[in-house]
Amino acid sequence: MQPPLREVIAQHGLDARKSLGQHFLLDENLCAKIVRQAGDLAGRHVIEVGPGPGGLTRALLASDAASVTAVEIDHRAATAIGVLQVDHPSRLHMVEADALATDLATLCPVPRTIVANLPYNAGTAMLVRWLHQAAAWERMTLMFQLEVAQRIVAAPGSAAYGRLSVLVQLTCHAEIVMRVPPAAFTPPPRVMSAVVGLIPHAVQPTPDMLAQVERITAAAFGQRRKMLRGSLRALGGVSLLERAGIDPERRAETLSVAEIVRLSSC
Repeated sequence: MQPPLREVIAQHGLDARKSLGQHFLLDENLCAKIVRQAGDLAGRHVIEVGPGPGGLTRALLASDAASVTAVEIDHRAATAIGVLQVDHPSRLHMVEADALATDLATLCPVPRTIVANLPYNAGTAMLVRWLHQAAAWERMTLMFQLEVAQRIVAAPGSAAYGRLSVLVQLTCHAEIVMRVPPAAFTPPPRVMSAVVGLIPHAVQPTPDMLAQVERITAAAFGQRRKMLRGSLRALGGVSLLERAGIDPERRAETLSVAEIVRLSSC
């Protein structure tokens, strides 16, 4: 019988640290609901990033997942998960490491999925890294600040549409599957959060194409108030846009993902 999560926090001095972007989920029913959003986990090997005191970890272990690998940079939390590991020696694996500096796909066999309440200060960077190896994942079920989640799923022409929207939608089908209020966390953040479900496309862009899309979107959305002829000047400007059949007077937020791929191919 595992102790209450608040007791785990007290035992391990696991006060949430702003420097690590920590906001812990202690509601076991909510954790179970998040795990259900990850689909059928039977036979799947799950990576969890930033488990904290282990609320989501417990819910994952209660599922039919073949294994759960928890990746945690905070030694206090890693120690807490190590205690939980005693009861699940064959299914729970603890890796004390920086997820941003770790090739997560090497930690478990296929089929792999990621389920995580990501730290607010590194969630976007982690997602972009994982998009570069999207084919390695069957699914990703990730918690972000609501504003970030809205950027991930934003459509062309909307205020939230930008570089992150393009990179995600080029590689995955993405949708917001849950909204989570601040009161669900300890300590409560100042903003709403949301769980995003991402399913990688069967056909992925080549590494060269993805790198070129990153260059195009960095330039175009880095100066989104400018017309494309100005924001893309360093990459070919009007000449590039004419080859792609795109009006130089349009702005970045009006471009579809397909049009950005066309630009990146010219």
